[in-house]
Parts: sequence; C-alpha cells; structure tokens
Amino acid sequence: MPIRNRYAELHSEITGWRRDFHTYPELLFEVHRTAARVADLLRAFGCDEVVTGIGKTGVVGVIRGKSTASGKVVGLRADMDALPINEITGLDYASKTPGLMHACGHDGHTAMLLGAAKYLTETRNFNGTAVVIFQPAEEGGAGGREMCRDGMMERFGIQEVYGMHNMPGLPTGSFAIRPGALLASSDEFEIVVTGRGGHAAAPHQAVDTTLVAAQILLSLQTIVSRNVDPIKRVVLTVGTFVTDSVASNVIAHEVRMQGTVRTLDAEYRAFAERRVREVATGTADALGAKAVVNWEPGYPVTMNTPENTVYAAEVARTISGDVNDNVDPIMPAEDFSYMLEERPGAYIFLGNGDTAMCHHPAYNFDDEAIPFGASWYSGMIEARMPG
Repeated sequence: MPIRNRYAELHSEITGWRRDFHTYPELLFEVHRTAARVADLLRAFGCDEVVTGIGKTGVVGVIRGKSTASGKVVGLRADMDALPINEITGLDYASKTPGLMHACGHDGHTAMLLGAAKYLTETRNFNGTAVVIFQPAEEGGAGGREMCRDGMMERFGIQEVYGMHNMPGLPTGSFAIRPGALLASSDEFEIVVTGRGGHAAAPHQAVDTTLVAAQILLSLQTIVSRNVDPIKRVVLTVGTFVTDSVASNVIAHEVRMQGTVRTLDAEYRAFAERRVREVATGTADALGAKAVVNWEPGYPVTMNTPENTVYAAEVARTISGDVNDNVDPIMPAEDFSYMLEERPGAYIFLGNGDTAMCHHPAYNFDDEAIPFGASWYSGMIEARMPG
C-alpha cells in the first residue's frame, strides 16, 4: 500500500521525534517544549496554517488538499501530555525529568500524527481541508474540553473528528473499535462524615465516624449490585479512607473518603450521583452522624458515532488484516469525548503488543506500531475527502 511504503521510509524519523518527546515529558497544560517542537515541525512540513495557544497550550495545523471544492473539513487529534510516574524502563531515551514519564503512549500518538501531517503536506491527495490537533492535558486536565471551549471546532470549521489510542495486549498494528460507548465517563466524589469523637473505652459517649464511614463504604457497593441493571456497566470505587484519629484509643471525629464512579450510560451517570448522595447521607443520619457529599463531574462517555465508526474501521482494514469492529467497551475515561460531543467522529485503538499496561512505570510505546497509526490518520483524510 503506497501510504505504508512512505511511512516505512519515514519510520526512523518519526521514531526519533517520538523518543525525543519520551525523553522530555511534560505534565497537563505545561507542555511548552512539546508544543513548540510540534509547531516548528508543522511549519517545516509546509502546513498552510499553524496556530498555537488553543486551549492554553494546544497546537492546530491546517493542511489544504489539492482541491478544497468539497468544502469538507476533517480533524485528527493526538494528545501530548505525560504522567506523574517515575520511569523504570532503563531505556537510553528514558525520561530525564524525575517523577514524570510518558507512561500512556501520548509521545507515540503525537509522533504518528506528525508523520501523517508530513505525508499529507507532501501529497495533498485529497479534496478538502485536514486539521491536525495536538492537545494538552488529557490526563486529568480536560484539555480536549478547553480546546473546544476555545472555539476550535468553529474557528477551523471542523465537521468530523477522529482520534486514536494505543492498546497494550493487542497485537502490534491491529485495530479495535466499536460504535457507541467505547470508554466510560468518570466522576469523582468526596464524602466527609462527621460524628462525635471520644475515647475508645467509651463508644456510647461518642458517635463513631469510622464505623459510620465503613458502613457507608459497604452500602455504596449495593448501588452497583442492587440498583443497576445487571447487563449495564457501572464501576464505583472508594480509593481513600482517612480518619482524623492518630491513636488506637481515639474515636475519630471526622472521616474523609474519596472515590470514583464510571459508567457507559449517561442515565446511570446521573443516577449514580443521586444514589451516592442518598446512601451516604441516609446511612449517616440513621447512625447519628452527618455526611456531606462533594461531587466533581469528570469526562463524559466516549461515544463513537455509528456511521463514522464504519468509516474508521474501513480505513483500518486497508492497513491491517487484524481489525475488530465490535470490541468490548472499557472503563477508563478519555477526554476526546468532549470533541465527540461537539462533532460526529470515532476513536480507535491501535495494538501496542505484549507490553506493560498504560500508566505502568515500565510501559513503553512500540515504535513498530508507527506505520500503522500514521497510515490510519492520513488514511482517514484521504478516505473521507477523496481527491
């Protein structure tokens, strides 16, 4: 396939970009070096426009085809940020920034989209306009939302948008996708339980908040086991449980719990918030304590548009003989969901081989996946806007 042949020629160059990004990881919106390098490369490729500072530190490149008579505009997105993890790979290009590493493959996503941009500027074998989007702060900062709030879709006239994420455990160069919900929403909560502290020898003179909070924790699990349709997916996890007691003979006056709720259904997202509040406050009231629930909405469900999912899978099949177009959804969250709320499009997984999982300190992006991912990015442009 011609695209694959060109990416074979570009492989070492794209790999060099990827490993450079890996060596110098940056967090959230503070991706200043990465964004500057991306912008410089896009200008060197000959992009028709390169705009920085979208959504704080995002970069957008505009590439016009041989013809733009169709008026069609398609966006391609990659994320640039790293994670607050100490790398243990021992690679010669391992992170030089203590406490930060590219443990989720965003270095690979950025490099593959840069490779696609270079190819598209060279060939321009499409009728329309390609918009390449390099986003900061996917890892908890909602950079996708910030770019949308900055008017990116309207400013560049984007009509469809596509994204990609590597997937350890899938064979390198394979693809997986599904219509509808692909990744879960993710909301966070804090429950503060207040009772009456006291001496461990006289529990009848206190309101034992540790006991109350433990009962709340157990009761929260009934939301999933007894309130949710068994064929639906909701995950509720309490990740922290901290008392203000520092001694074994003290009954705590206050306990704080923090957790997360993930679901693939918007209706259950709202339902879960209501039930967490009801269970926490009701249980506390019944046991003579008080509970306050603070709810922090997170990323929405990543919802692939069915029609665009078909387009994405068709392009994947021209590149790889291993394409699953009905993969099971998974419960991590992804802020590409904000872009899919604004425009039709699809998100696809690219196999990363038998590597450590994402967010693991031994993870590394498989550079052998680069020709497949870069081919898919540019293939989406040529397929959706044939020249």
